[in-house]
Amino acid sequence: MLGLGNPGEEYERTRHNIGFQVVESLARRVGIALTGRRWASLHGQGLCAGKPTALVLPQTFMNRSGEALDSLFEDYPEFDPSRRLIAVYDDLDLPCGQMRLRASGGAGGQKGMASLIQSAGSESIPRLRFGIGRPPEGQGVTEFVLGPFSPEEVALLPRCIGKATEALEHFVEFGIDSAMNHFN
Repeated sequence: MLGLGNPGEEYERTRHNIGFQVVESLARRVGIALTGRRWASLHGQGLCAGKPTALVLPQTFMNRSGEALDSLFEDYPEFDPSRRLIAVYDDLDLPCGQMRLRASGGAGGQKGMASLIQSAGSESIPRLRFGIGRPPEGQGVTEFVLGPFSPEEVALLPRCIGKATEALEHFVEFGIDSAMNHFN
């Protein structure tokens, strides 16, 4: 499971780091410590839904997230991202707090996902897109995604992150098709 975001305190609570926040929520829920440093990432391994699971937060910055996947492939050349991976990232095209699970597809303009697709050599990467909404009139996309959530959005996040965490657990236990049917 790969949460996409940017390393560093200045990015911690930004919209672009919601992938990190969702995976960190799952880590707390299932008791996996994200203290390992490997695959150009922070990571932890343990059980989720009774299955061995690795939770990974690339430390390469969003637009180079595929470098973490490349490092993972070096250690596990047989790793199949279409069956064993789910990427979690922010999506401008969904309202704040809404999520959408997909089994595959293009990057939709999300550069972190584009980097993963390039590294995997395939668009067949399951993903959980977490909505952050669109910037208000006059604000640029970069400023918006690297900015903090509004107070109204912050009030929504615990419930929405909790639902996303449940969806990830469901994915681990039952697979992407079941997760899409249950949570989309």
